[in-house]
Amino acid sequence: MGEQSNGVVVSLRNVSKAYGEGKTVQALRDVSLDIRRGERIAVMGPSGSGKSTLLNVVSGLDDPTSGKLEFEGTDLAKLSDDQRTRLRRERIGIIFQTFNLLPTLTALENVSLPLRLQNISRREAENRARTMLERVGLAGRATHRPDELSGGERQRIAIARALIFQPPILLGDEPTGNLDSKTGEEILMLLDDLHREFNTTVLLVTHNASAAEHCDRILHMKDGGLVREEQVGK
Repeated sequence: MGEQSNGVVVSLRNVSKAYGEGKTVQALRDVSLDIRRGERIAVMGPSGSGKSTLLNVVSGLDDPTSGKLEFEGTDLAKLSDDQRTRLRRERIGIIFQTFNLLPTLTALENVSLPLRLQNISRREAENRARTMLERVGLAGRATHRPDELSGGERQRIAIARALIFQPPILLGDEPTGNLDSKTGEEILMLLDDLHREFNTTVLLVTHNASAAEHCDRILHMKDGGLVREEQVGK
């Protein structure tokens, strides 16, 4: 798998998604979008506008009801469930509002887990995890479990875990939603630094206008459709 020659990592063409008996809830309506290598895109809109559904479709967790979705030039509809699971595990980093760390694992074990799932040796996985923990400023927290960490520290751990395998794209679902404004801004600054370092493509769902300002463009959604796009001046 390699991204398309024009640098597009994810391409959606006329993608719709409906839920329920008789597909009564239209969560996405005819969405077309190209996400290019190194771009940072924020998706904003009121609750129920389709933001999270868009994220789920891009990650391969949800199938579109109609339309076409390509990831690095590959049509996701042609992949088996196992192939899509492997794609998420090896090519897509995800950070969540609720962190989604495993409570029984240390910070080091949480960060190294994606590499262990790729059958990388414990020694190499933990060495790489230590490097990432240092990169996010938490080298001294390697042996701590999530309940021993602050919200900001847990989100840093989650970011380190999401980037440990240097995925082509990082998806963020309200990553600052459970943090106070000061800690949230620190997390956004960290993402800025990591974006510069790894050139990771970022797709961020957020209600937070200041979070969106860290991106290159902002997509506004309403009733399942993209209704407006704005470029963010740097």
